[in-house]
Amino acid sequence: MAQPYNIVLAGFGGQGILFAGKIIATAGLIDDREVSWLPSYGPEMRGGTANCSVCLADDPIGSPLVVTPDTLIVMNQPSLEKFIDTVADGGIIVADSTLVQDIPEREGVKVCAIPATEIAEKAGLKGLANVVCVGKLFKETGFCSEETLEAAIEKCVPASKKGMLDKNKRAIALGMEA
Repeated sequence: MAQPYNIVLAGFGGQGILFAGKIIATAGLIDDREVSWLPSYGPEMRGGTANCSVCLADDPIGSPLVVTPDTLIVMNQPSLEKFIDTVADGGIIVADSTLVQDIPEREGVKVCAIPATEIAEKAGLKGLANVVCVGKLFKETGFCSEETLEAAIEKCVPASKKGMLDKNKRAIALGMEA
């Protein structure tokens, strides 16, 4: 049996928060796990807040809403401030330090601050900081196998954006190296 994960991803609308959650959820589906993916965004959409809850488990999932995440990906300061105190002891926070300037230590929680936006832009992958964060989360938790993660990206990148497939794979690799 694989470890269950209760993940919250949060940031501004337009940062690809829901897409990043979809990659993780799709990996769970490929691995034949119980999965839930619950998006939530403000009425403003782009520029407003966006977050999603993703659950991966071997047993049925009681609620798709993650109140106490064991894993948190945050891509802006307001999201960190909103969710930092909800992370379970022993949990992990992956924060995009390019956009989240004030990242406090949290007792009992591993904080991985990576400049995801900067990493993506320097590599010519503007707009893929979300996928860089997924790569870092993968490296820290191993929520699936590398083959599964690659298959999930192939499933999530639509045929109309095939040109983005290799860029997304590169963004995952950069996150794993960060």
